[in-house]
Amino acid sequence: MFDTISIIGCGMIGSSMLRAIKNKNLAKEIKAFDYSKDVITYLKKENICTNSSNDIHQCVADSDLIIIATPLSSYKEIILTIKDSLKKNVILTDTGSVKKEVMKIIHNINLKDVHWIPSHPIAGTEESGPKAGHVEMFKNRWCVISPPKDSDEQSIKIIKLLWEAVGSKVKIMTPEEHDEILSLTSHLPHAIAYNIVRTV
Repeated sequence: MFDTISIIGCGMIGSSMLRAIKNKNLAKEIKAFDYSKDVITYLKKENICTNSSNDIHQCVADSDLIIIATPLSSYKEIILTIKDSLKKNVILTDTGSVKKEVMKIIHNINLKDVHWIPSHPIAGTEESGPKAGHVEMFKNRWCVISPPKDSDEQSIKIIKLLWEAVGSKVKIMTPEEHDEILSLTSHLPHAIAYNIVRTV
């Protein structure tokens, strides 16, 4: 599907993507970046991704697809750091749970010749770190793709195929719809718990 896929951030979600992409043979080359030397050592030792490093420029160079799987608070710094190392017409996506704020960051940075197609896999456990990742993390889980207006249609199709290839069920909605629905569902358990307490 791709010549080169790079993943930035290799905690539970990022390392699960590494495992799933490798398992499904979705790229000729897979590269990974993480700030932690311990994470890089683990990825190499467990043969999850032998081309792993703490050099983010080396990680993204010549990549056809880059997946940002880090906390939302780090997006701006990461994108500013890599923007001059990106291949023309690279597809850039993420795994974050908020979209409208990220759209503002991308807009303000004014990336050129980059196809920004945000995504949000609704998957995970209460654990964290690369050891918590597994190859079937996204199997039968929903992934929401939230492309901006006037996004490249072919890039949207490619991202959809990627998530379907790792086992996800895909829903496409606007960034505004995504944030509204996710905010409602994230507050639902609290509302239920509150009403149970009130009832008791």
